[in-house]
Amino acid sequence: MNKFESQAISNTLWSYATLGCASPKLFDAAAEEAIKKINKFKPQEISNTLWSYATLGHASPQLFDAVAEEAIKKMNKFNQQDISNTLWSFAKLGHASPKLLDAMAEEAIKKK
Repeated sequence: MNKFESQAISNTLWSYATLGCASPKLFDAAAEEAIKKINKFKPQEISNTLWSYATLGHASPQLFDAVAEEAIKKMNKFNQQDISNTLWSFAKLGHASPKLLDAMAEEAIKKK
């Protein structure tokens, strides 16, 4: 997957999750690649990637930690759907990230 850009990673994972097709090796490889390229991910790519992991119940703590850090930096670019999908994904997998939750709450309040 090293030649996959952020959108290709996100779209591939979304497709598998939408089909309900678990592929642990693919998801583990994608997590490794996504972590390396996390600064290139747009908010929708972040939220769709996380949604994919959560939908299939595939935990990836290292990916979720890396995403939390990056999402906080890009928070002002997240729309309502990005925020809700990201929060749902963290909740679904039971992955706590207090700093991210605080940042998303502040951003959600701004987006009245």
